[in-house]
Amino acid sequence: MHRYRSHTCGALRDSHIDQSVRLSGWCHRIRDHGGVLFIDLRDHYGLTQCVADPDSPAFKLAETLRAEWVVRIDGKVRRRPGGTENSDLPTGAVELYITEIEVLGPALELPLPVFGDLEYPEDIRLKYRFLDLRREKLHQNIMTRGAIVDSMRKRMKEQGFFEFQTPILTASSPEGARDFLVPSRIHPGKFYALPQAPQQYKQLLMMSGFDRYFQIAPCFRDEDPRADRLPGEFYQLDLEMSFVEQDDVFAAVQPVITGVFEEFAKGKPVTKDWPRIAYADSMKKYGTDKPDLRNPIEMQDVSEHFRGSNFKVFARMLEDSRNQVWAIPGTGGGSRAFCDRMNSWAQGEGQPGLGYIMWREGGEGAGPLANNIGPERTEAIRAALGLKAGDAAFFVAGDPAKFYKFAGLARTKVGEELKLIDKDQFKLAWIVDFPMYEYNEDDKKVDFSHNPFSMPQGGLDALNTQDPLTIKAFQYDISCNGFEIASGGIRNHRPEAMVKAFEIAGYGESDVIERFGGMYRAFQYGAPPHGGMAAGVDRIVMLLCGTTNLREISLFPMNQRAEDLLMGAPSDVAPRQLRDLHIRLNLPE
Repeated sequence: MHRYRSHTCGALRDSHIDQSVRLSGWCHRIRDHGGVLFIDLRDHYGLTQCVADPDSPAFKLAETLRAEWVVRIDGKVRRRPGGTENSDLPTGAVELYITEIEVLGPALELPLPVFGDLEYPEDIRLKYRFLDLRREKLHQNIMTRGAIVDSMRKRMKEQGFFEFQTPILTASSPEGARDFLVPSRIHPGKFYALPQAPQQYKQLLMMSGFDRYFQIAPCFRDEDPRADRLPGEFYQLDLEMSFVEQDDVFAAVQPVITGVFEEFAKGKPVTKDWPRIAYADSMKKYGTDKPDLRNPIEMQDVSEHFRGSNFKVFARMLEDSRNQVWAIPGTGGGSRAFCDRMNSWAQGEGQPGLGYIMWREGGEGAGPLANNIGPERTEAIRAALGLKAGDAAFFVAGDPAKFYKFAGLARTKVGEELKLIDKDQFKLAWIVDFPMYEYNEDDKKVDFSHNPFSMPQGGLDALNTQDPLTIKAFQYDISCNGFEIASGGIRNHRPEAMVKAFEIAGYGESDVIERFGGMYRAFQYGAPPHGGMAAGVDRIVMLLCGTTNLREISLFPMNQRAEDLLMGAPSDVAPRQLRDLHIRLNLPE
């Protein structure tokens, strides 16, 4: 017999009854039932109930075992007594009567329990991550993650993509977040950077004549903590294609993402025919460019119904052409208690309040706004929003550029409070026609709003003749249930157009050559039209595992302060290491 096991802890069935077997694993739970010991033995594959009574030669040793000790158990498989079967376990029809135990690895008193699914402080969970990963739900999440990545690979290859590995040590890049820098010992005073994304390399692969690239790519960004991104590093399904337009990218990517979601959705509905929503429409209807389409609420511009009305606060605002009034319909929200609760919530968000109208039986509008604007305007608003008696509408006013985020939050709050959101589904959509540029109020200049390498709609002609803030780009995102899960674009592959695009954002040709020299040179020697995107592996896994915390689907994550509590990173280094790199520390006071 094998030194440690003849079977795994998930393998034993009726067919093994009366066989002598050997298992090895962790003591998951130990129960003493009137002198009979039950040991649930666990390994990666499952759990088997093992039994020792005072007649067992291993009984005395069994009494000394504690939770999470690693042991080898020999014994005979027998049927569980009638009424004690466990239909939730694949091994639940049988048990192992213990004849011999060998302790392979005793355990100290546990800093957190492995049995059960109790909430535990995150710092303890991360410091003892190896114990945390033994817990059933987290262990299963990690296995699901691996299966999702396998599915992505298989589906990409079926679409004709080939997997490449791009460099991890690269040049520092000025766009996006801060780089993680790596000092060079051989070139004193110079630094490599860890890639924020393989953006330039994948475009260079298209210059090199490879047609369809993909990679499960690690990406590194020295960003401040964010709820929807792990500190330090994350993974993306990165891809690029040559001789394509936007529709070709969509046709290649949509079946991959839909297929992965359908495979792991556990029967929940998944959008098959994805809608395409223009960025501007998404902002107006949902207050975000990553809308949760499970929420049926669509906001509307109702400025015309308040312009010149007796509600002077809104009427005066609307004298400025930039200002608008948006309505958030609330089906079933027509009670004073709910409207007052929403008003209090808005004040808690730093707003002066949230105006509302309620509709009573017979369609009569109620509330301060209705009293001010009169029944005719109130009825016109009700008709425009498609509301009825028992419903309400909430109003946000001012410059949409300043209030859209709050309006989006209010839409979400109304949907959640009124239970309008069907959470047992995955609603996917393309968000398209992103603006190429935005105005940076801090620096008083025009900036790229998204990816600087994207093709402007209208090409070089648009860059030369249009107001930059009106230019749309061939840029697109995939949105799912309120999360951006992928982003991409058709690339600006003509060198003169690339230089002009960067000039508008304040970079000269010399800046482009210095910062993107490799790609700029490549564009001079026959660049194919190309485009692609990158999908966030971590976010997709998070959604499919039914959690909102990225730490629940990652092996060894950092905490919110970008610290690895298990390995002790970041850490001090020896003075000799700094001398080798010609680095002297200049620490803050």
